[in-house]
Amino acid sequence: MPVTYDFSGRVAVVTGGANGIGREVARRLRDARCRVAVWDLAAPDLPDIVAYRVDVTRPETIAEALEATLAVHGGIDILVNSAGYVGPTVSVEAYDPAEWRRLIEVNLIGTYEVSRHIVPHMRSRPHGRVVNIASLAGKEGTPNSSAYSAAKAGVIAFTKALGKELADTNIRVNCIAPAAIETGLLKQMTPEHVEIMIAKSPMKRLGTVAECAELVLWLASEACTFSTGAVFDLSGGRATY
Repeated sequence: MPVTYDFSGRVAVVTGGANGIGREVARRLRDARCRVAVWDLAAPDLPDIVAYRVDVTRPETIAEALEATLAVHGGIDILVNSAGYVGPTVSVEAYDPAEWRRLIEVNLIGTYEVSRHIVPHMRSRPHGRVVNIASLAGKEGTPNSSAYSAAKAGVIAFTKALGKELADTNIRVNCIAPAAIETGLLKQMTPEHVEIMIAKSPMKRLGTVAECAELVLWLASEACTFSTGAVFDLSGGRATY
């Protein structure tokens, strides 16, 4: 059974909250009495959640959404960087260079851009939490997914760096590294690629968005006090370090 949290009085921004892991995180935060703003190119089909159209690769849209979120809610306590996509599963030499760069821009640079806009506003709050959605691909490197692997490795390193920078503040910065999760992103991959990922799991199954959200909520809560700059695996036993 999910753990019960109470985020009353807290405000959260969830990027990529219209679908997949981000949507489930936004829903769980809302159900835990958090006021939630989703920043995405699409709006989630969730009542009682404010949505702003944001392209995380365009800082001007981030700034506009930040201004609007602060005007409505007065501050931001929690940031979940979930915006991203997997891209094609092809060899390095077959990868379109423009698409390779786009994956880095969305998954890595987008995480940086949103964080640099929001973190200064967290410093004055009594409780600040940043949770970045990385991937096991960023730790292992996934064949035929070089751009996604490189981007998520960057998210992991960025998390470690920012966590250390803010360690003497009230802000904790962590990330989760899921293995294959059952979301719409898997449709971007070939069935053979998905089967290979399942076969690598000691549990022989995909993870779920509910399992991701459960870990994210703990990291966003006041129960997470001495962990920062850390990577939390969510791999069904697949991770080896």
